[in-house]
Amino acid sequence: MNDQPVLHRPEPMPPAPAAGPQTRPGTGRSALSGLVAAAAALAAGELVAGLVPGIPSPIAAVGSAAIDFAPPGSKEVVVGLFGTADKAALMVLVTLVVLAAGAAIGLAARRSVTLAGWLVVALVAVGGLASLRDPTAAGPLVVVAAALQAGVGLQALLVLLASARRATTASAAEAVPGVPAATPEASPARRAFLLRAGGLGLLAIAGGAIGRTLLGGRAAAEAAASIGGSGNGSGALTIPQAVDPVPSPGPDASFSVPGITPVVTPNGQFYRIDTALITPSVDIASWTLRVYGMVDREVTLTFEQLVQLPLIERYVTIACVSNEVGGNLVGNAKWTGPRLADVLAMAGVQPGATQIVPRSVDGWTAGFPTSWITDPAHPRDAIIAVEMNDAPLPAEHGFPARLIVPGLYGYVSATKWLTEIQLTTLEAVDAYWVPRGWAKEAPILTQSRIDVPQDGASLAAGPVAVAGVAWAPDRGISKVEVSIDQGPWQEATLATELSPATWVQWKLAWQAAPGRHVIEVRATDGTGAVQTSRVTPPAPDGARGLDTISVSVA
Repeated sequence: MNDQPVLHRPEPMPPAPAAGPQTRPGTGRSALSGLVAAAAALAAGELVAGLVPGIPSPIAAVGSAAIDFAPPGSKEVVVGLFGTADKAALMVLVTLVVLAAGAAIGLAARRSVTLAGWLVVALVAVGGLASLRDPTAAGPLVVVAAALQAGVGLQALLVLLASARRATTASAAEAVPGVPAATPEASPARRAFLLRAGGLGLLAIAGGAIGRTLLGGRAAAEAAASIGGSGNGSGALTIPQAVDPVPSPGPDASFSVPGITPVVTPNGQFYRIDTALITPSVDIASWTLRVYGMVDREVTLTFEQLVQLPLIERYVTIACVSNEVGGNLVGNAKWTGPRLADVLAMAGVQPGATQIVPRSVDGWTAGFPTSWITDPAHPRDAIIAVEMNDAPLPAEHGFPARLIVPGLYGYVSATKWLTEIQLTTLEAVDAYWVPRGWAKEAPILTQSRIDVPQDGASLAAGPVAVAGVAWAPDRGISKVEVSIDQGPWQEATLATELSPATWVQWKLAWQAAPGRHVIEVRATDGTGAVQTSRVTPPAPDGARGLDTISVSVA
């Protein structure tokens, strides 16, 4: 038998997948690469801002620019939606927009890495240009920080895109017929990409959090290290005792009604509405207050010189013009500082100066008529406050000094982080909010609020205390009335008013019958003017109407 060996033709090898620069990473991996790269660049900016004074937070800088260029009417919408959380909401929104832009850049990199690189630079440049608008920014440092951000973002993008290409190549190889498929966990290239993206993402979160913590704590630390308070602190400077103090509120100033607003608002509970997304950090050693413009002589005071002037104490209620009827953007505190009139007298106000324009360290301006504090027929103790409720002015409330002007909404008067006072005319300068649709002159309207019971509450039939606060600084409150189910107005009992510049507590004993009831309140100010029932929105000069609640009684 003549056997011959059987020759077996080797089976052809499957074609290798395309590799190299032509391999495009998948859509999801590209978007994730860009998103993480944007997060890394953003975190680098926040971290550097937290470590180096003079470099603003890029998120806060862009958010501030958004506030500055927002269309008229947007302020009350945002405050209405988020209240005192409006800043946090805006910061989150800016962050999400940056991350979304990063994802779009990652997708653009599928076609051109060069284009994606330029887009990273452009994205960082937006934050850099916004930062340069900050009056406290050091220009050269901002440029260096922006270059660092761009470098971090570009490097992260290139590393992740390269890893994403290898993962895509591995996925393509697994899809070839005859080659056993591997699970995602079993693919080293996929796993490497996910580890790199996840690791960089975690580093970005950590870096951003550290930077934000440093930024948030810097202002408070600066204030704590600088001021010792009224002889009871450890700071470098001590605020002298007031030469014109006010007595503490007596027992007749408050009602013991659970849930009623306290006569004096604690510092930690005092509302905060301003345009500063991050509390400005002020070095008290270099801080000065400058008075200039239509004055006989320009005056510049250091903090130590300012507090050596005679200090007075006054309880004053201030309110935000964005406060809705029945809202909580209003508070009462004891403010300590020199009279604004005393500081203006040092400069010598010229006769034609009809407007006072205070300016904050971050460039924000207010403006109110000079006559508001110089009218001899109605003198008002406007204060350059350096203390709030017997404590050095908290950083978030304007350290080292802010203006408190009785009777005016905060947006035209209550300048925090005060650094300049300009004397000019009403026609020459429109302060920050006026071009945005708000009134140039803004006295606080007569208002009242029901604190208890709360709207929608379920009550037991019988005696019920209806109580709250009313205010009309600096006219005072002469009467508060309550109506049940649109019935006759019943006069409430008033606590003892601390001064015409403060709010006052009120209460009414109501015999509640079963059923659903509507309760309204109105106040009469010290001039005899009754709070109007005509409803208006906050813009342009304050919300009008009566606070009204509905309760169920069983």
